Amino acid sequence: MKTAALCLPIDETNRRVLLGLKRRGFGQGKLTGLGGKVDPGEDPRAAAARELHEEAGLLADPASLDEAARLTFCFPSNPDWNLRMHVFIVRAWRGRPVGSEEIAPEWHAVDALPFERMWDDGRLWLPQALAGHRLVAVFVYGDDQETVVETRIQKVANFSEKLATFGGVRTCRPASG
Repeated sequence: MKTAALCLPIDETNRRVLLGLKRRGFGQGKLTGLGGKVDPGEDPRAAAARELHEEAGLLADPASLDEAARLTFCFPSNPDWNLRMHVFIVRAWRGRPVGSEEIAPEWHAVDALPFERMWDDGRLWLPQALAGHRLVAVFVYGDDQETVVETRIQKVANFSEKLATFGGVRTCRPASG
């Protein structure tokens, strides 16, 4: 399973978050956080800061990124899409958002997020993460690869505590048949 890191720059003064419209690649046409793959041996926090710079031109100290969520995405009908993602919030950076070949950055009000333009799971976890909760979650997508059909979200105090098992939620494995 691939590992990815996502960074969500928050402008607390104006109560908005920087998201990006995917111009190419996985999720093309969808609005998402800024991020991408974690290279072998790379720390997820460092990967999130690197991706923030590559996709939107913003520079952030990896130490300033606050981990908000650890998410697992399961696509039983297309297991190549299965993904583990570390999500970070950043409140301080240098630079102004600029687009890249992959992303067109867009500011959105925290209280009026355009979920209809995002992956289906965003409506389930993003408001909680932006409200300051730390989350661990599993999302299982249906055969249409667009709709979440099973989910389990757990709020945690920190990511080192023992996590409850996600009983009743399928693991990321190919559909039988």
